[in-house]
Amino acid sequence: MRTTLTLLVTLLIAVGALFYIGPTTPVPGVAYVELVNVTGDDTGPTCPLDQRYVDEAPRGLRDDVLAAWNTLKAKAAAEGVSMCLNDGKRSSQQQQAEFDGAVRRFGSAEQASKYVLTPEASNHVKGIAADIQPLASASWVERGNGKFGWCRRYQNEPWHFEYDPSYVNGCPPMLPNALASR
Repeated sequence: MRTTLTLLVTLLIAVGALFYIGPTTPVPGVAYVELVNVTGDDTGPTCPLDQRYVDEAPRGLRDDVLAAWNTLKAKAAAEGVSMCLNDGKRSSQQQQAEFDGAVRRFGSAEQASKYVLTPEASNHVKGIAADIQPLASASWVERGNGKFGWCRRYQNEPWHFEYDPSYVNGCPPMLPNALASR
């Protein structure tokens, strides 16, 4: 029995190592399971429209969101607008690393939460959010007022959009920041 348990734990650790994305703080003796185990890309090729950003593959977005993203890009292209997916799907670990970095940058969890939510609250982890660059492209999406199901949600993040099929009837009022969504 002990040998079987040791082999099982070793196997779980090996599998976990394959999906390790960012820094974690392991707790000895406590099992860890990531509830949303599909990771998005940490980076991508440079966005050809603005070298300050990347253009990730839309890997890990929920199926309906991926279809909506592809439709959005095609409609934009038909109107001469190109865009890059600077940040899409994130795993819980990726989101926690983003949040931890924001806490260091802003000095407190409360201030950080205005820009980056915890994994439990983030729509990036749920696979329904996209950070669009450059801002001119994001502005084109915003002017559509949900026409394709994508709405800007936070006043302080002009790049952050979330998908909901009900948004085709118009975007809900913007919140001042991510903290206000909690």
